[in-house]
Amino acid sequence: MNHPVVPSHMHVAIGSTNPVKVNAVERVLPDARTTSVAVDSGVSDQPWGRAETVRGARNRAVRALAATDADYGAGIEGGVAEREVPGGLWLVMWAAVTDGTDIHLGAGPSIRLPGPVARRLRDGEELGQILDDELGREAVGKQEGAIGVYTDGRLGRADALADAVACAFGPFLRS
Repeated sequence: MNHPVVPSHMHVAIGSTNPVKVNAVERVLPDARTTSVAVDSGVSDQPWGRAETVRGARNRAVRALAATDADYGAGIEGGVAEREVPGGLWLVMWAAVTDGTDIHLGAGPSIRLPGPVARRLRDGEELGQILDDELGREAVGKQEGAIGVYTDGRLGRADALADAVACAFGPFLRS
């Protein structure tokens, strides 16, 4: 299968300055020029549920594009979501890409969060702070993230987010 070549003049605005989110986009589009932009996601610091997480990704993509002269805006948002089947509280991640007219979405891998972490989240804490506390470190979310912690490094956050970005960008590359 032939994959379309991304033109080196393509400019993508990324709706975050988090180095892991920037890395995820650059992995998917290594030949594109990227600009990271601090934008408001318009959702809570700890997005809860698929709808809020998707809304955060969309907002980031749209606002990044509006703040620049880029060809595309890319937004990434991580959150947590309760599921009935299979049950539990799950880490979720979504990406959105827009060209100003169309917007496409992609989801990344998901993993069930351990019971003690889920309880703290339900009590109103943020996942990033919980991880920092449990590991005695700072800024785990700007490093391997929860997915890296709970897969024991077998899947890093940038890898997982890149999957979501690739799925969101795909429709633009195939048209």
